Amino acid sequence: MQKTMNESEGKSVLLGTFFGFISSSCSFSALAGTKSIFKKGASFVSSIAFLLASTNLVIELGIIISIFLGWQFVVGEYVGGILLILISWILIRIINPKKLIEKARKNLENEDDDSMDDSKDWKKQIKKEDSWARVAKKYKMEWQMVWKDVTVGFTIAGIVAAFVPDSFFQTLFINSGQGNTDFTFLEILEHIVVGPIAAFLTFIGSMGNIPLAALLFGKGVSFAGVMAFIFSDLVVFPVLRINAKYYGWKMSLFILFLLFTALIGTALALHYSFDLLGMLPDTSQVKIQDKEHFKIDYTFYLNMAFLAISGYLIYLGFFKRKDVKHSMSEMAPKSPLLESVLKYAAYICYIWLAGGLIVKFFVN
Repeated sequence: MQKTMNESEGKSVLLGTFFGFISSSCSFSALAGTKSIFKKGASFVSSIAFLLASTNLVIELGIIISIFLGWQFVVGEYVGGILLILISWILIRIINPKKLIEKARKNLENEDDDSMDDSKDWKKQIKKEDSWARVAKKYKMEWQMVWKDVTVGFTIAGIVAAFVPDSFFQTLFINSGQGNTDFTFLEILEHIVVGPIAAFLTFIGSMGNIPLAALLFGKGVSFAGVMAFIFSDLVVFPVLRINAKYYGWKMSLFILFLLFTALIGTALALHYSFDLLGMLPDTSQVKIQDKEHFKIDYTFYLNMAFLAISGYLIYLGFFKRKDVKHSMSEMAPKSPLLESVLKYAAYICYIWLAGGLIVKFFVN
């Protein structure tokens, strides 16, 4: 990893982008993958490139965007993903946060690493049962770290979608909701800044945010504001908190600043370049419709397959091969108060969801 992604800066960014693209995943998986390559010796800038590519240069995301928003937003997503990487690279070169990077690496060194030696042949390792037992334990550790954030985030998203009126979002974005497409620079900038705030209130990851992005655009939010909303999955509190666990709060806040600044520049560049080329989308192309969230199709069988794989990993790592050692501790220090609040908030969310199911299937 040190040889391939910590030599030439340009080459490392290119490789980070490529590896991020081929490993495209949700925000939480991308965070874990980024931490892993950074710990193995990848440069900070290539790690950021990996993070941004794995969450924005996603084929499945492009398909969902094309369904709800149209081809202009698909182009914006992929071009914007590249712009996010380039702007972040430029900002890192200008700021040059060497001390923060060194401290972040030291935080990672505090984690007991019983992973396999990179010098070993991966073809042999992949055939060993104890290697998969380590994968299982790591899998459990990652879920142990994020289950509270995921539970609370999904529940808040559902509450906002069900109970918060559209007028609330129209109030957030100045001069929207009136069929106006001629925004001033300050209005566009306000939309871009508020976009991540709206994403925070409805955080369910990139995929789940696309229907809400279509709702915002259909209500008159600018193209730049909607793109900022879509790009905001890495500048929300759960991600900030997880990065703090990995690298410490100072680095986590720096990454937040870095990505938010890059997001603003990217959204502005996309809006005005599309306007110059006459490519700004029309709100009439947006089709918002109720979706059937559960049905028996290929996704159901894929879910069952991955559920079976998860079950096997749990069996292998925690029953059959309990003798395989793996550190289950989380790296960065946590606030006991915050952990307690999130834990009980998650329990309340489960009670809320259970109550909703009872009302839906037994009361109505």
